[in-house]
Amino acid sequence: MISNISKYYQFALLWGGVNNCQYSFPRLHFIFILILVVLNSCIAQFVPQIEEQKELLVVQGLITDQPETDTIKLSKSLPLGQVSDARPVHGCTVTITDNLDNIFPLSESSAGKYITPSSFQGIIGRFYTLHVKTNSETYNFNYESNPMEMKPVPPIDSLYYEKTVIEKAIPDKFFNGVDGCQIYLNTHDPESKCRYFRWDFAETWILRLLFPVQNQTCWISDKSHSINIKSTAAFDESVITRYPINYITNFTDRLKTKYSILVNQYSLNEDEYSYWEKIQNVGVDVGGFFDIIPASVQSNVKCIEDPTEKVLGYFSVSAKSSKRLFIKDNFEGIINRYGDCATDTIPYVDPPGLGVIVWILEDEPNWWPPFKVLTDKKGCADCTVRGSNVKPDFWEDK
Repeated sequence: MISNISKYYQFALLWGGVNNCQYSFPRLHFIFILILVVLNSCIAQFVPQIEEQKELLVVQGLITDQPETDTIKLSKSLPLGQVSDARPVHGCTVTITDNLDNIFPLSESSAGKYITPSSFQGIIGRFYTLHVKTNSETYNFNYESNPMEMKPVPPIDSLYYEKTVIEKAIPDKFFNGVDGCQIYLNTHDPESKCRYFRWDFAETWILRLLFPVQNQTCWISDKSHSINIKSTAAFDESVITRYPINYITNFTDRLKTKYSILVNQYSLNEDEYSYWEKIQNVGVDVGGFFDIIPASVQSNVKCIEDPTEKVLGYFSVSAKSSKRLFIKDNFEGIINRYGDCATDTIPYVDPPGLGVIVWILEDEPNWWPPFKVLTDKKGCADCTVRGSNVKPDFWEDK
């Protein structure tokens, strides 16, 4: 953009000089400013005028057949064109019922986040319904989901990876190439009862800093932020082979030392599969606490007092199977995020601002003269800036 503006400015000078030699510099400056105003008007934000409610209830949650805490998240959406996060809805009464008239009350663990009781565990074959009462003086409504059947899901048969070549090695130039990593899964349902699948995953990898600092080794964790779904409804058998669950490039340090991925597999009914497919088609990433959900995608939750009110999100019910994969291999060309850590070397004294604006990378009292190596980047001296120095229970040291 700057280069284009410079060209326009040169054009203004040239035009003024060629067409009228009596033009003064202020006159040319005015022409240049006029061009800038026109350019700026061409890139103004466009927000279409549409008929939509400014605030819609967003329901996001999943219950499974596993002995673990499930979470329902409630928030209010924002008008089109507003970028900040949606606001959590707190103080609600949230319950889940099944088709045997059992009632399970949820408690609010933090604003807008409601968790199932420790006694709750979904049972395959039962139908579950979500109930929400907002309990607000200005916004007191009841919401209810459709009864959702918990369908069985087969196990993941295999989870494996293959190296990919991003750049080929050049032996004559001592270039080892650049590698990526594609992770696949295989699964099948021998009874073909599960025809619609969804997956998410959790990643964990070791971060080991280059310098002998106190917090040198940490474990970093992240969750999937994309939609992974697959249907086998058009085939005779419910078999999925070489499904690409995750791709890791060399622009991350995930594969530097050791990497783990836990993949969860869910069974869906056709309506929920259609819900995820529509979100996928509009190119919206999901997976966070309060994500943007297109208003055109139909929810399975409705308002009791006003069935015409639009509700966003989905109450998901599914059995779950999981499988973990560890990767410890040599991948070429992985980015070095800590190549510019050392910023100064000083005599053996504690500098001003220690622990606030500078940190010690190396402490060498036995050298002559003794010295310390400093950095102005805290993350170079303390791995807990990015992760946790507590090893996860599932981690394998071998």
